[in-house]
Amino acid sequence: MSEITFRIYRFEAGKDTSPRYDEYKLALEEGDTLLKCLNNIRGTQDGTLAYRMSCGSAICGSCAMRANGHALLACKTQAAGLVKNGVIQLDPLGNFPVIRDLVVDLEPFWGSLRKVSPWLQPNLADEPERERLQTPTQFQLIDDVTTCILCASCWSDCNVLEVDKKFLGPATLAKAHRFIFDTRDAKGQERMERITEPNGVWDCTHCGECSTRCPTETKPLARIEETREAVMKAGITNSPGARHALGFRESMRWFGALNENYLPIRSVGFFNIPGILGIMPVGLRMMLKRKAPPMLPHWIDKVGEVKRIFKRFHELRKSAGGTGTKTDGDD
Repeated sequence: MSEITFRIYRFEAGKDTSPRYDEYKLALEEGDTLLKCLNNIRGTQDGTLAYRMSCGSAICGSCAMRANGHALLACKTQAAGLVKNGVIQLDPLGNFPVIRDLVVDLEPFWGSLRKVSPWLQPNLADEPERERLQTPTQFQLIDDVTTCILCASCWSDCNVLEVDKKFLGPATLAKAHRFIFDTRDAKGQERMERITEPNGVWDCTHCGECSTRCPTETKPLARIEETREAVMKAGITNSPGARHALGFRESMRWFGALNENYLPIRSVGFFNIPGILGIMPVGLRMMLKRKAPPMLPHWIDKVGEVKRIFKRFHELRKSAGGTGTKTDGDD
Protein backbone atom coordinates (compact mmCIF):
# COMPACT_ATOMS: atom_id res chain seq x y z
CA MET A 1 0.00 0.00 0.00
CA SER A 2 1.34 3.43 -0.93
CA GLU A 3 -0.13 6.92 -0.65
CA ILE A 4 -0.32 8.96 -3.81
CA THR A 5 -1.74 12.33 -4.82
CA PHE A 6 -4.68 12.69 -7.16
CA ARG A 7 -4.64 16.11 -8.85
CA ILE A 8 -8.17 16.58 -10.20
CA TYR A 9 -9.60 19.25 -12.49
CA ARG A 10 -12.45 21.22 -10.89
CA PHE A 11 -14.80 23.58 -12.71
CA GLU A 12 -18.53 24.28 -12.77
CA ALA A 13 -19.94 26.00 -15.85
CA GLY A 14 -22.02 29.08 -15.05
CA LYS A 15 -20.45 29.42 -11.63
CA ASP A 16 -16.67 29.36 -11.84
CA THR A 17 -14.73 31.86 -13.91
CA SER A 18 -11.71 29.60 -14.35
CA PRO A 19 -10.79 25.99 -13.56
CA ARG A 20 -8.58 24.87 -10.71
CA TYR A 21 -6.98 21.64 -9.50
CA ASP A 22 -7.75 20.10 -6.13
CA GLU A 23 -5.43 17.50 -4.63
CA TYR A 24 -6.42 14.42 -2.66
CA LYS A 25 -4.19 11.92 -0.87
CA LEU A 26 -5.20 8.29 -1.16
CA ALA A 27 -3.63 5.02 -0.11
CA LEU A 28 -3.33 2.96 -3.27
CA GLU A 29 -3.77 -0.78 -3.00
CA GLU A 30 -2.74 -3.41 -5.52
CA GLY A 31 -5.47 -3.97 -8.09
CA ASP A 32 -7.24 -0.65 -7.54
CA THR A 33 -8.74 0.73 -10.71
CA LEU A 34 -8.86 4.44 -11.35
CA LEU A 35 -12.63 4.38 -10.96
CA LYS A 36 -12.38 2.69 -7.55
CA CYS A 37 -9.99 5.40 -6.44
CA LEU A 38 -12.37 8.12 -7.57
CA ASN A 39 -15.24 6.43 -5.73
CA ASN A 40 -13.10 6.30 -2.58
CA ILE A 41 -12.24 9.99 -2.87
CA ARG A 42 -15.85 11.00 -3.40
CA GLY A 43 -17.09 8.69 -0.66
CA THR A 44 -14.56 9.61 2.03
CA GLN A 45 -13.09 13.03 1.17
CA ASP A 46 -15.19 15.15 -1.20
CA GLY A 47 -18.78 14.31 -2.09
CA THR A 48 -18.97 17.27 -4.48
CA LEU A 49 -16.58 15.69 -7.01
CA ALA A 50 -18.45 15.07 -10.28
CA TYR A 51 -17.70 12.38 -12.86
CA ARG A 52 -19.66 9.82 -14.88
CA MET A 53 -19.77 6.09 -14.25
CA SER A 54 -22.18 3.21 -14.76
CA CYS A 55 -21.29 -0.42 -15.49
CA GLY A 56 -17.74 -0.52 -14.14
CA SER A 57 -16.97 -3.25 -16.69
CA ALA A 58 -15.67 -1.37 -19.76
CA ILE A 59 -18.98 -1.86 -21.56
CA CYS A 60 -20.91 1.41 -21.25
CA GLY A 61 -18.06 3.88 -21.83
CA SER A 62 -19.43 6.38 -19.28
CA CYS A 63 -16.25 6.77 -17.23
CA ALA A 64 -14.00 8.01 -20.04
CA MET A 65 -11.70 10.83 -18.90
CA ARG A 66 -8.11 11.95 -19.35
CA ALA A 67 -5.36 10.76 -17.05
CA ASN A 68 -1.96 12.44 -17.39
CA GLY A 69 -3.17 14.05 -20.59
CA HIS A 70 -4.61 11.03 -22.42
CA ALA A 71 -8.10 9.58 -22.67
CA LEU A 72 -8.95 6.22 -21.10
CA LEU A 73 -11.68 4.31 -19.28
CA ALA A 74 -11.35 4.75 -15.53
CA CYS A 75 -12.95 1.38 -14.81
CA LYS A 76 -10.52 -0.51 -17.05
CA THR A 77 -7.31 1.19 -15.98
CA GLN A 78 -5.09 0.15 -13.09
CA ALA A 79 -4.26 3.26 -11.07
CA ALA A 80 -0.76 2.04 -10.22
CA GLY A 81 0.27 2.24 -13.86
CA LEU A 82 -0.59 5.93 -14.02
CA VAL A 83 1.51 7.21 -11.12
CA LYS A 84 4.18 9.71 -12.12
CA ASN A 85 6.36 11.06 -9.33
CA GLY A 86 3.67 10.12 -6.85
CA VAL A 87 0.90 11.96 -8.73
CA ILE A 88 -2.00 11.10 -11.06
CA GLN A 89 -3.56 14.09 -12.84
CA LEU A 90 -7.17 13.75 -14.01
CA ASP A 91 -8.89 16.01 -16.53
CA PRO A 92 -12.18 15.91 -18.43
CA LEU A 93 -12.22 14.57 -21.98
CA GLY A 94 -10.71 16.95 -24.51
CA ASN A 95 -12.53 18.70 -27.37
CA PHE A 96 -15.75 19.03 -25.31
CA PRO A 97 -17.30 21.84 -23.26
CA VAL A 98 -17.00 21.08 -19.55
CA ILE A 99 -20.21 20.96 -17.51
CA ARG A 100 -18.70 20.21 -14.12
CA ASP A 101 -15.35 18.75 -13.05
CA LEU A 102 -14.80 15.58 -15.12
CA VAL A 103 -18.26 15.71 -16.73
CA VAL A 104 -18.40 17.08 -20.28
CA ASP A 105 -21.22 17.99 -22.65
CA LEU A 106 -21.31 15.16 -25.19
CA GLU A 107 -23.84 16.80 -27.51
CA PRO A 108 -21.20 17.62 -30.20
CA PHE A 109 -20.37 13.91 -30.24
CA TRP A 110 -23.99 12.78 -30.59
CA GLY A 111 -24.68 15.50 -33.15
CA SER A 112 -21.85 14.27 -35.32
CA LEU A 113 -23.06 10.67 -35.10
CA ARG A 114 -26.55 11.66 -36.24
CA LYS A 115 -25.07 13.08 -39.46
CA VAL A 116 -24.19 9.58 -40.72
CA SER A 117 -27.56 7.95 -39.92
CA PRO A 118 -26.03 5.25 -37.67
CA TRP A 119 -28.67 2.60 -38.17
CA LEU A 120 -29.24 -0.17 -40.68
CA GLN A 121 -31.10 0.89 -43.82
CA PRO A 122 -31.85 -2.33 -45.73
CA ASN A 123 -33.57 -2.72 -49.07
CA LEU A 124 -37.22 -2.93 -48.05
CA ALA A 125 -38.11 -4.49 -51.40
CA ASP A 126 -36.36 -7.68 -50.27
CA GLU A 127 -39.18 -8.55 -47.88
CA PRO A 128 -37.35 -11.48 -46.27
CA GLU A 129 -39.53 -14.07 -44.55
CA ARG A 130 -37.28 -13.93 -41.49
CA GLU A 131 -34.21 -11.95 -40.46
CA ARG A 132 -31.57 -10.82 -42.96
CA LEU A 133 -28.74 -13.31 -42.63
CA GLN A 134 -24.99 -12.81 -42.83
CA THR A 135 -22.26 -15.36 -43.29
CA PRO A 136 -19.37 -15.38 -40.80
CA THR A 137 -17.14 -13.96 -43.54
CA GLN A 138 -19.54 -11.08 -44.13
CA PHE A 139 -19.74 -10.33 -40.44
CA GLN A 140 -15.95 -10.23 -40.17
CA LEU A 141 -16.04 -7.10 -42.33
CA ILE A 142 -17.70 -5.23 -39.46
CA ASP A 143 -16.67 -7.36 -36.48
CA ASP A 144 -14.06 -4.96 -35.08
CA VAL A 145 -16.11 -1.80 -35.47
CA THR A 146 -19.14 -3.31 -33.73
CA THR A 147 -17.11 -3.28 -30.51
CA CYS A 148 -17.34 0.54 -30.31
CA ILE A 149 -18.94 1.58 -27.01
CA LEU A 150 -19.22 5.29 -27.91
CA CYS A 151 -17.02 6.33 -24.99
CA ALA A 152 -15.64 9.33 -26.96
CA SER A 153 -12.02 8.62 -25.97
CA CYS A 154 -11.01 8.85 -29.63
CA TRP A 155 -12.85 12.15 -30.00
CA SER A 156 -11.09 13.54 -26.93
CA ASP A 157 -7.58 13.05 -28.28
CA CYS A 158 -8.24 13.71 -31.98
CA ASN A 159 -5.82 16.38 -33.20
CA VAL A 160 -8.05 17.41 -36.10
CA LEU A 161 -11.02 18.13 -33.83
CA GLU A 162 -8.77 20.33 -31.74
CA VAL A 163 -8.48 22.77 -34.66
CA ASP A 164 -11.62 21.97 -36.68
CA LYS A 165 -14.84 21.44 -34.74
CA LYS A 166 -16.68 20.64 -37.99
CA PHE A 167 -14.69 17.45 -38.54
CA LEU A 168 -16.97 14.43 -38.23
CA GLY A 169 -14.54 12.78 -35.85
CA PRO A 170 -13.09 9.26 -35.62
CA ALA A 171 -16.03 7.58 -33.85
CA THR A 172 -18.51 8.93 -36.41
CA LEU A 173 -16.37 7.78 -39.32
CA ALA A 174 -15.97 4.35 -37.69
CA LYS A 175 -19.73 4.15 -37.27
CA ALA A 176 -20.21 5.06 -40.93
CA HIS A 177 -17.80 2.23 -41.80
CA ARG A 178 -19.92 -0.18 -39.78
CA PHE A 179 -22.88 0.33 -42.14
CA ILE A 180 -20.96 0.89 -45.38
CA PHE A 181 -19.43 -2.57 -44.97
CA ASP A 182 -22.61 -4.20 -43.67
CA THR A 183 -23.86 -6.48 -46.47
CA ARG A 184 -27.47 -5.99 -45.29
CA ASP A 185 -27.39 -2.21 -45.77
CA ALA A 186 -28.66 -0.68 -49.03
CA LYS A 187 -27.32 2.87 -48.59
CA GLY A 188 -23.60 2.27 -48.91
CA GLN A 189 -23.11 4.55 -51.92
CA GLU A 190 -25.03 7.39 -50.30
CA ARG A 191 -23.12 6.97 -47.06
CA MET A 192 -19.77 7.10 -48.84
CA GLU A 193 -20.74 10.19 -50.80
CA ARG A 194 -21.84 11.90 -47.58
CA ILE A 195 -18.60 11.32 -45.70
CA THR A 196 -16.38 12.38 -48.62
CA GLU A 197 -17.73 15.91 -48.35
CA PRO A 198 -15.60 18.55 -46.54
CA ASN A 199 -14.83 17.70 -42.88
CA GLY A 200 -15.28 14.00 -43.64
CA VAL A 201 -13.15 10.92 -44.14
CA TRP A 202 -10.40 12.69 -46.10
CA ASP A 203 -9.76 15.26 -43.37
CA CYS A 204 -8.15 12.72 -41.02
CA THR A 205 -4.42 13.43 -40.67
CA HIS A 206 -3.37 9.89 -39.63
CA CYS A 207 -1.97 10.98 -36.26
CA GLY A 208 -3.15 7.65 -34.82
CA GLU A 209 -4.28 9.05 -31.47
CA CYS A 210 -7.82 7.71 -31.94
CA SER A 211 -6.68 4.12 -32.28
CA THR A 212 -4.11 4.49 -29.51
CA ARG A 213 -6.76 5.67 -27.05
CA CYS A 214 -9.57 3.36 -28.20
CA PRO A 215 -10.30 0.86 -25.38
CA THR A 216 -11.87 -1.67 -27.76
CA GLU A 217 -10.95 -3.29 -31.08
CA THR A 218 -12.68 -0.55 -33.10
CA LYS A 219 -9.38 1.26 -33.78
CA PRO A 220 -10.92 4.13 -35.80
CA LEU A 221 -7.85 4.93 -37.90
CA ALA A 222 -7.86 1.45 -39.46
CA ARG A 223 -11.59 1.82 -40.20
CA ILE A 224 -10.99 5.23 -41.79
CA GLU A 225 -8.30 3.75 -44.03
CA GLU A 226 -10.62 0.91 -45.08
CA THR A 227 -13.40 3.39 -45.81
CA ARG A 228 -11.13 5.50 -47.97
CA GLU A 229 -10.23 2.42 -49.97
CA ALA A 230 -13.91 1.59 -50.42
CA VAL A 231 -14.62 5.17 -51.52
CA MET A 232 -11.91 5.00 -54.17
CA LYS A 233 -13.13 1.62 -55.42
CA ALA A 234 -16.61 3.07 -55.73
CA GLY A 235 -15.22 5.80 -57.99
CA ILE A 236 -16.12 8.65 -55.61
CA THR A 237 -13.08 10.76 -56.44
CA ASN A 238 -14.42 14.31 -56.81
CA SER A 239 -13.01 15.60 -53.55
CA PRO A 240 -9.67 17.16 -52.58
CA GLY A 241 -8.69 14.11 -50.52
CA ALA A 242 -9.41 11.62 -53.27
CA ARG A 243 -7.69 13.79 -55.87
CA HIS A 244 -4.70 14.09 -53.53
CA ALA A 245 -4.47 10.29 -53.28
CA LEU A 246 -4.74 9.93 -57.05
CA GLY A 247 -2.21 12.69 -57.60
CA PHE A 248 0.25 11.02 -55.26
CA ARG A 249 -0.10 7.74 -57.16
CA GLU A 250 0.22 9.46 -60.54
CA SER A 251 3.31 11.32 -59.40
CA MET A 252 4.97 8.14 -58.17
CA ARG A 253 4.06 6.33 -61.37
CA TRP A 254 5.34 9.00 -63.72
CA PHE A 255 8.45 10.18 -61.88
CA GLY A 256 9.12 7.52 -59.27
CA ALA A 257 9.04 10.33 -56.71
CA LEU A 258 6.65 12.94 -55.36
CA ASN A 259 6.13 15.94 -57.63
CA GLU A 260 5.35 18.67 -55.10
CA ASN A 261 4.33 21.15 -57.77
CA TYR A 262 1.79 18.82 -59.37
CA LEU A 263 0.17 17.52 -56.20
CA PRO A 264 -1.39 20.75 -54.83
CA ILE A 265 -3.02 21.64 -58.14
CA ARG A 266 -4.20 18.04 -58.66
CA SER A 267 -5.71 18.08 -55.19
CA VAL A 268 -7.77 21.26 -55.59
CA GLY A 269 -8.70 20.41 -59.20
CA PHE A 270 -7.18 21.62 -62.48
CA PHE A 271 -10.27 23.66 -63.35
CA ASN A 272 -11.03 24.89 -59.85
CA ILE A 273 -9.91 28.49 -60.34
CA PRO A 274 -10.93 29.72 -56.84
CA GLY A 275 -9.11 26.77 -55.29
CA ILE A 276 -5.94 27.38 -57.29
CA LEU A 277 -6.02 31.08 -56.42
CA GLY A 278 -6.46 30.09 -52.79
CA ILE A 279 -3.19 28.13 -52.68
CA MET A 280 -1.16 30.65 -54.66
CA PRO A 281 -0.24 32.80 -51.62
CA VAL A 282 1.29 29.73 -49.97
CA GLY A 283 3.32 29.03 -53.10
CA LEU A 284 4.50 32.65 -53.28
CA ARG A 285 5.61 32.58 -49.64
CA MET A 286 7.51 29.37 -50.28
CA MET A 287 9.28 30.98 -53.23
CA LEU A 288 10.21 34.05 -51.19
CA LYS A 289 11.57 31.83 -48.42
CA ARG A 290 13.37 29.69 -51.01
CA LYS A 291 11.42 26.65 -49.87
CA ALA A 292 9.67 25.97 -53.17
CA PRO A 293 10.49 22.67 -54.91
CA PRO A 294 12.24 22.84 -58.32
CA MET A 295 9.93 23.57 -61.25
CA LEU A 296 11.23 20.59 -63.18
CA PRO A 297 10.66 17.45 -61.10
CA HIS A 298 13.43 14.95 -60.56
CA TRP A 299 12.99 11.57 -62.27
CA ILE A 300 14.50 8.68 -60.37
CA ASP A 301 16.83 6.26 -62.06
CA LYS A 302 15.08 3.29 -63.71
CA VAL A 303 11.71 5.01 -63.58
CA GLY A 304 10.64 2.57 -66.29
CA GLU A 305 10.68 -0.23 -63.72
CA VAL A 306 8.34 1.79 -61.49
CA LYS A 307 5.98 2.29 -64.42
CA ARG A 308 5.98 -1.43 -65.16
CA ILE A 309 5.13 -2.18 -61.52
CA PHE A 310 2.14 0.15 -61.68
CA LYS A 311 1.00 -1.34 -64.98
CA ARG A 312 1.30 -4.88 -63.65
CA PHE A 313 -0.60 -3.94 -60.51
CA HIS A 314 -3.44 -2.49 -62.60
CA GLU A 315 -3.59 -5.66 -64.72
CA LEU A 316 -3.75 -7.87 -61.63
CA ARG A 317 -6.48 -5.71 -60.12
CA LYS A 318 -8.54 -5.95 -63.30
CA SER A 319 -8.09 -9.72 -63.51
CA ALA A 320 -9.23 -10.01 -59.89
CA GLY A 321 -12.39 -8.09 -60.67
CA GLY A 322 -11.28 -4.92 -58.92
CA THR A 323 -13.02 -1.64 -59.52
CA GLY A 324 -10.26 0.70 -58.49
CA THR A 325 -9.96 4.10 -60.13
CA LYS A 326 -7.57 4.12 -63.08
CA THR A 327 -4.91 6.77 -63.46
CA ASP A 328 -3.80 8.17 -66.77
CA GLY A 329 -1.53 5.82 -68.61
CA ASP A 330 -2.07 2.79 -66.35
CA ASP A 331 -2.71 0.75 -69.41
